[in-house]
Amino acid sequence: MPWKGEKNPYLIWLSEIILQQTRVEQGLPYFEKFKREFPEVHDLARAPEDEVMKLWEGLGYYSRARNLHSTAKFISESLNGVFPKEYNNILALKGVGPYTAAAIASFAYNLPHAVVDGNVYRVLSRVFNIDDPIDSTIGKAKFAKLADVLLDKAKPGVYNQAIMDFGATVCVPKKPDCKSCPMQQGCKGFKKKKVELLPVKSKKMVRKKRFFNYLVIKDKKGMTLINKRTQKGIWQNFYDLPLKETDKQNSAVELKKMSDWKKWIGKNVFELTPSKPFKQLLTHQEIVAIFWEVNLAKLEKLPMQTDFALVNWSKLSNFAFPKIIDNYLKDNSLYLRL
Repeated sequence: MPWKGEKNPYLIWLSEIILQQTRVEQGLPYFEKFKREFPEVHDLARAPEDEVMKLWEGLGYYSRARNLHSTAKFISESLNGVFPKEYNNILALKGVGPYTAAAIASFAYNLPHAVVDGNVYRVLSRVFNIDDPIDSTIGKAKFAKLADVLLDKAKPGVYNQAIMDFGATVCVPKKPDCKSCPMQQGCKGFKKKKVELLPVKSKKMVRKKRFFNYLVIKDKKGMTLINKRTQKGIWQNFYDLPLKETDKQNSAVELKKMSDWKKWIGKNVFELTPSKPFKQLLTHQEIVAIFWEVNLAKLEKLPMQTDFALVNWSKLSNFAFPKIIDNYLKDNSLYLRL
């Protein structure tokens, strides 16, 4: 992994933000792209927001990209491009939490701050047989204190990287390799046959199911309508298509009767051709989207024209879309549902 042994705080910060809630194999190509396009913090700061979001497209948790860009501007403009060197100053950066601050401080400056990420929680809970929930206030404090006690103060960066790597490669979430684990003899969780039960979480995640109906309008010139999501919530500052959210999957007849669709299309006579369902799982949501294709002669005089941008279909790849829309655009398998 290219960030191993890295001492440049900008590149360490970049890798850590990308790897937040992201698997290494998924985040690696994004790190390489950002490093290539923005080799220094000034380059990232000067980049247009749309360019940053397009490069981040498909990685998810898009607030990370917005915070990344905002922090780059702050470091470039307010700190003259010099990354903070003290833990508390690093922690004060937008989008940086205790784990990320500890990682940057120890890897870049060899400061004695213990990292506590998912890998570390898992290793410590198993080795010391700790069943305090890792998502509770008491649990977080207990693990943070233990991690700090165990930290090799002389080599904090090496130690932090080692325990994280150990959790990522040996003490993995499912089916850990306990038989060949060098920590087996001292692992209390292994002795009590509780490895698969640790770590403990108190909150069970419940995903809300949402139904999105996208209107894909095309005219004879290959023009379509898109807009930028400026409201807070999922996919802020990404582009999307005219959207109607409903509480269930609707038929074409039901959708054509809705006031929004009448407002968008006006008096045009049109047929709706549905795509297959596209799904995307977010942390607390499951999105089910149907893309309804409409072919019209012209788009210039539609009532919705003032709220949306008119773009040629061949140029859509220049815009950053949420993954679910990007998957639809790549699929091109519209069909009529019977």
